[in-house]
Amino acid sequence: MSKRHLHLGQTLTFTADPLVEGPGAARHDRHGALVIEDGVITEVGDAEALRRGDFSSTTDHGQALLLPGFIDAHAHYPQTAMIASWGKRLIDWLNTYTFPEEMRFGDPGYAAEIAGRYLGLLLAQGTTTVCSYCTIHPASVDAFFEAAAARGMRVLAGKTCMDRNAPEGLRDTAQSAYDDSKALLTRWHGKGRASYVITPRFSPTSTPEQLSALGSLWAEHPDCLMQTHLSEQTDEIAWVKSLFPQARDYLDTYEAHGLLGANGLYGHAIHLEPREKDRLRETGAALVHCPTSNTFIGSGLFDMDGLTRAGHRVGLATDTGGGSSFSMLRSMAAAYEVAQLRGRALHPAALIWLATTGSARALRLDNRIGSLAPGMEADFIALDLASTPAIAQRSARAKDLWEALFPTIMMGDDRAIAATYVAGRRVV
Repeated sequence: MSKRHLHLGQTLTFTADPLVEGPGAARHDRHGALVIEDGVITEVGDAEALRRGDFSSTTDHGQALLLPGFIDAHAHYPQTAMIASWGKRLIDWLNTYTFPEEMRFGDPGYAAEIAGRYLGLLLAQGTTTVCSYCTIHPASVDAFFEAAAARGMRVLAGKTCMDRNAPEGLRDTAQSAYDDSKALLTRWHGKGRASYVITPRFSPTSTPEQLSALGSLWAEHPDCLMQTHLSEQTDEIAWVKSLFPQARDYLDTYEAHGLLGANGLYGHAIHLEPREKDRLRETGAALVHCPTSNTFIGSGLFDMDGLTRAGHRVGLATDTGGGSSFSMLRSMAAAYEVAQLRGRALHPAALIWLATTGSARALRLDNRIGSLAPGMEADFIALDLASTPAIAQRSARAKDLWEALFPTIMMGDDRAIAATYVAGRRVV
């Protein structure tokens, strides 16, 4: 007979997208409860009503807020060790810091070490799912999925493909990118909680031949996601135009090679042209906002208000290690700050939604993760709303949940994560 576990605490659920519908789309239960059975949420509701049942265990989280585990929709786990590297814009930053570090992932032992370290850091920050770029080395993909499987995590990742404008030792070919990606996809996609993601880094580091080869692979496996970068910086866009003079715009360098679709993930998407916005919306592709990275590298300000009002699907991400933190709380805070600079104050409900259900929708996983609801996988966290003296003194004056929660969004760190659960099992 299956064991049933009861978790008590404040709960927050959503009936719609608060970016569109406002905070009324959220439901807060001050005395809520979750019932977990075989790693799945089976009931969500009032604590007094649910605690009358028979349970193998009961965990009382006190005044902690129970939320879905955070979902990081765009990251580079191989950049873990060189996060917060000083002083460069995108292209120089790649050449100075990123590429030398990624060269090390040809060593399976080093890849395994960093993969384990990275996922441990995520869990400590309350992140239970991530969509990551690996390196060109197949061993980097194996290491990541193996480390995630050992922790029971639902993750998404793929071999980064580059056949030009990268150092010797970090370049593959059009054919090897296809062959390696197909072999890794066959090995990992749908195995346990793993999903393979076809991963051209971005147009400047792939020839048209490689982009076409990966477009063909995606056409053969349309259930897979495809991730890449789009319109992150103005000098990058100028570089793309020089490399693809026949392209209508940056997005067209993907579209012309079969790399635009409903299962596409386009990181950054800051400096979009009108045609690009229209095509991304028409195809149902997802955009991923990486605010700490965009401010750290000086890329620009994502148009959260305009894009969400136009109907785009948007997820939230750290973009480790261009992003300067492993914490999705810090990403939420930065998203708030960026949106303020563009004239919109994002409500705390919208920020939490972006880091949970919004990112799950971007990854096409909102039927499995990202919400506290019956049938969802039991990846959740207990968030301490008084984790430091500074936060506690502010939240003590709160008139409602949002005033109590916002200080943690703006100032919280791993100390705010009272517990992290993966498939119902406590890991932090």
